[in-house]
Amino acid sequence: MIRQKIDKIIASFLSIIMAVMVLNVLWQVFTRFILNNPSSFTDELARYLMIWVGVLGAAYVAGKNMHVAIDVISNKMTPKNQQKLNVFVHSIVILFSLLVLVIGGLRLVYITAVLNQNSPALHIPLAVVYAVIPLSGLLIIYYKLNDISTKKI
Repeated sequence: MIRQKIDKIIASFLSIIMAVMVLNVLWQVFTRFILNNPSSFTDELARYLMIWVGVLGAAYVAGKNMHVAIDVISNKMTPKNQQKLNVFVHSIVILFSLLVLVIGGLRLVYITAVLNQNSPALHIPLAVVYAVIPLSGLLIIYYKLNDISTKKI
């Protein structure tokens, strides 16, 4: 129940980001080629929106179990061993998400916040841009723990 709500929120948020990104790029093309006066913020906004779509989209795909997988070895195993392998793989993903995305991402957010780094054109704190990294890590951990506990693997 909670998982479906989280999926719906993330999907809606990703759709909004994509729509804003499309409008942003259209505005960039219009100002550059029609008005001959390129907008100063559109490149930076498109870059940051792409970061959010990529990283948050990875968490969403991990939650849907639609990520790329090489299943040559697991297809040759018995169902019981397949489940053991899947638990192991999910555990590795959880460990990576915790160490790299959550802890590493929080350190990045903290450092950029302490240094008060802002983006050049939009003047927004870079900590806001980087906040998607630990958020996505937490989402991936939730999804994988949920998969293991509900035996969806």
